[in-house]
Amino acid sequence: MRRLIAGMKISVDGKMEGPQGYADWVAAWQDDYDLTSQVDACVLGAAMYRGYETYWTAIQTEPDGHHWIGDNPPTPGELEWASFAARTPHYVLSSTMESAQWPNTTFLRSLDDIAALKEQTGKDIYLMGGAQITAGLVDAGLVDELRLIVYPLIAGEGKALFAGTEHRHGLELRKVQQLSDGRVSLIYGSAG
Repeated sequence: MRRLIAGMKISVDGKMEGPQGYADWVAAWQDDYDLTSQVDACVLGAAMYRGYETYWTAIQTEPDGHHWIGDNPPTPGELEWASFAARTPHYVLSSTMESAQWPNTTFLRSLDDIAALKEQTGKDIYLMGGAQITAGLVDAGLVDELRLIVYPLIAGEGKALFAGTEHRHGLELRKVQQLSDGRVSLIYGSAG
């Protein structure tokens, strides 16, 4: 069975985005979780997908341009991710969305569809978010691994990653790594 791996960049107080709707403390959006070699599909919720599709399409079509998050051109890591995203199937969990600009986009309608995707042949699946879908899939027992990069700041206002989680979940710490600029990478497995 394929594993569903959630990867999120959060503040020390567990926020995944600030009051403006994104994590303004993140300097670049790239694969800091070392997932590209082990995944062949990405899962997102509908709310996150709309901005994600717009952002990465802009980088793919205008790699030297300035984009809506930050005021700098894309980093080499972001250019790599844009290329990976262009060729990788994306699955959007939504009961209402009917169309997407990307040709490799499929809509899933229920948690059963996510479970069925995990049963298909392939590599692992990257759960990119947002917070609501991540909390729901954790509650449903469908997330096998959680990779967090914790930034050394207290965000205050904003959206907490697990604010929508309804149940307590035990996790098994698998790896801790100190990164540059005071960030910490934490990898947890599902404890049960």
